[in-house]
Amino acid sequence: VADPSLRPGQRILEAVGATREAVGTNTNLGILLLCVPLACAAATDPADLGASVEKALAALDGDDTHAIYEAIRLASPGGLGSADNHDVRDEPQTGILEAMALAADRDLIARQYVNGFADVFETGLHALEAARRAGETAMWPTVFAYLAFLARFGDSHIRRKHGDAAAQRVRDEASIVLRTIEHVTDPDQRLETLLAFDRSLKEQDFNPGTSADLTVATYFSGEIRKLSAVKR
Repeated sequence: VADPSLRPGQRILEAVGATREAVGTNTNLGILLLCVPLACAAATDPADLGASVEKALAALDGDDTHAIYEAIRLASPGGLGSADNHDVRDEPQTGILEAMALAADRDLIARQYVNGFADVFETGLHALEAARRAGETAMWPTVFAYLAFLARFGDSHIRRKHGDAAAQRVRDEASIVLRTIEHVTDPDQRLETLLAFDRSLKEQDFNPGTSADLTVATYFSGEIRKLSAVKR
C-alpha cells in the first residue's frame, strides 16, 4: 500500500494478489482502492490530505487503470455484476476516473474517486473526531464512524447483492442503532445493541462491507493526520 517504488495501480494489484495467495478470496479490495490513494497523498502533503489526495487521483494514468481493472478482476468482489460501459471484465477504454464516475451513483468507493474522498473526510472523519472530542475511547470512535456511513448512505455491497430496498432498510435500522448508542453510556448496553443489530444482519445475509471499507479509510486518514501533526 505504501511502497514508493510502485505506481498506485500496481500497489493495488500486488496487494490483491498477496491477499488471494494468503486467504484465497477477496477480503480487502475496497480497502485497497481507498487506502492506496490516501497513502500516496500522505507521501506528498499529509498536512492537507484533501488537496493531496485529489492530486494523487488526478495523476492516475493508463498503467494505473489497467492494473486496477486487473486487480478488480482478480479479487472478483461479490455482487459485481456487469456494466454496459467500462465493464471491468473488458480492457479499459478510458481512464480510471472516468470509469469510476460512471459507477459513482451506485458505488460509494467509486464515488470517492470522483469527489476527492469527500465522504471519508466529511462523514467518516467528522464522526470519528467528534466522538473522540466527546470523550469516546477504545473502539467507540470507530463504531460511530461506521454507523455514520451506514446511517447516511445505502451500503453499496448490500445494494449490489440485494437491491435498493434492502439497502434502505439497513440504513434505517442503522440510524436507530446510532441514536440508541448516542444516548446510552453503559458499554454493556451499547454492545448488546450492536450485537443484536449484527445478528439481524447475518440472519438476512446482509454484509455492509462498503461501509466497513470506508471506515478503514477514515481511520487511516485520521492516523495520517495525527502523524502529520506530531511531525509539525
